[in-house]
Amino acid sequence: MATPRGPKKPIGQILLEKGLITQEQLDEALRIQKNTTEQLGRILVDLGHVSEKDVLRAQAEQLGIAFLELDRTSVDQEVAKAIPQSVVQRYNAVPIRRTGNRLTVAMQDPTNVFALDDIRLITGYEIDPVLAAPDDITALLRSVDGDSRNEELRTALEALDGGAAAAVADDMNITGGGADEEMDRRGLEDEAPIIRIVNVIIQQAIKDRASDIHVEPDRRGVRVRYRIDGVLHEVMNVPKYVHAPLISRIKIMGDMNIAERRLPQDGRIHVRVEGKDYDLRVSTLPTVFGEKSVMRILDQSSILIGLNKLGMAPDMQAQLESIIVQPNGMILSTGPTGSGKTTTQYSILNKLNSVEKNITTIEDPVEYQLPGLNQVHVNRKAGLTFANAMRYFVRQDPDIIMVGEIRDLETAETAVQASLTGHLVLSTLHTNDAPSAVTRLVDMGVEPFLIAASVIGVLAQRLGRRICQNCKEPYKPPMEALRRINFPLEALEDVVLYRGRGCEQCRHTGYVGRVGIYELMLMNEEIQDLIVRRAPLSEVKRAALAGGMKSLKMDGFQKVIEGITTVEEVMRVVFTAGGA
Repeated sequence: MATPRGPKKPIGQILLEKGLITQEQLDEALRIQKNTTEQLGRILVDLGHVSEKDVLRAQAEQLGIAFLELDRTSVDQEVAKAIPQSVVQRYNAVPIRRTGNRLTVAMQDPTNVFALDDIRLITGYEIDPVLAAPDDITALLRSVDGDSRNEELRTALEALDGGAAAAVADDMNITGGGADEEMDRRGLEDEAPIIRIVNVIIQQAIKDRASDIHVEPDRRGVRVRYRIDGVLHEVMNVPKYVHAPLISRIKIMGDMNIAERRLPQDGRIHVRVEGKDYDLRVSTLPTVFGEKSVMRILDQSSILIGLNKLGMAPDMQAQLESIIVQPNGMILSTGPTGSGKTTTQYSILNKLNSVEKNITTIEDPVEYQLPGLNQVHVNRKAGLTFANAMRYFVRQDPDIIMVGEIRDLETAETAVQASLTGHLVLSTLHTNDAPSAVTRLVDMGVEPFLIAASVIGVLAQRLGRRICQNCKEPYKPPMEALRRINFPLEALEDVVLYRGRGCEQCRHTGYVGRVGIYELMLMNEEIQDLIVRRAPLSEVKRAALAGGMKSLKMDGFQKVIEGITTVEEVMRVVFTAGGA
């Protein structure tokens, strides 16, 4: 068996010798490492000194093995299925080719001798480990896993067919449910058929990076759709006889009343998939064809991304960081539902979170739990509203208060008063752009002079899909179309833009992941004066642009020029009524 040789040089030394970092950058990373448990390579990546693949290449050299970029490597799909899925997922290791009695295996951790021994014993081949990027392995796992997932679903449906469907309720009562589920493909064959179906639906949604799962009955069957990168995709259709047990199983998992089918219900499911925790916020709704269920997937680790990962331009991020450290004032995030406001708010709180700060939030509901924060859930039945909670918050000696959303005059006035009495207040509003936030507050009934005195910044945002890096290609767009939308053609000498051709990795959409498109309005004396004088919105917008604000459209077009997203995406998410 080929085993990786021991380390010859430190990672930092290898990167230094290759000219990828300077001695000063290495010294900086080593100083940071003394106070953390992070590996040196990860620190260098986080500091922006090297790319993740540079570190992986250095790590491969250190171990004396090869580094493979799987998206550029020919993978034998049959060989990739040579070991069971449970072993593949346990070790994050995928066979990619076989030569004689030797099996080349792409691994996230090629030093794992237990993994190498297991794979050798299972396959009977000698193992040649190679290092690959975790994201590349995940993408390959997803493509290889598709066939087995479909087979599991087919088997479960066959088990439910005919008279078996009637016995499903008994199966569920025996097997149970509850708020916590450990989901693992190992042992799926031992579960009741309906449990296997629900597990496959949830697991595949998580693997496909879906934010929502829609289970929708119609006259003839049940449609399952995933919302991926903000767009719904139909992933499967199951027979009508599966509908009742499917919804009942989801209700049991969400600790909901399975006997109540006439009223909407809400629940929550906690699952653990491949070692990661996810919360699913469940909602059921009675329709003419039966109950529909939507599950919102909340990845507890995804919300802790830093401000530098949100996709802001460096100058805009610097401006935002300059106002979030203010001791008092109100910072508003605006945009439609699903535009990433919550992620931005939590990213700000995560940056501000420290032992020296008392941070309190009131949310409806509390979607993500952050250590070190005092998070309060709205309970209208008990009389705990946004406004009531805010009044009690100020007696709790807070430094920073986050209000989930300003929906009415009472909440707005309480938030303004808190910001004027020495607290930093973060909240959200539903408006199309940043300048509209101040006029929305005026429309609610807040006095203009109070708005001018309390608001220090407004961040409007959208989420656009990123071009898939695996099938990204240049193209020449029609100039007339660009002129019609006022695209800044002067910024390009020779107009070449990018788009995704469509491939397996992006489900033939041309997009993978999303990037934020932002508009940050900082308060200045001119804007404050316009607010106090109740000037029209158009004047406030002109003053904000004159003061250096980059509009949503400008920021979106800049990301098009940089090859991050496409003109079509900017048109889709920004050019809404009042949003252009």
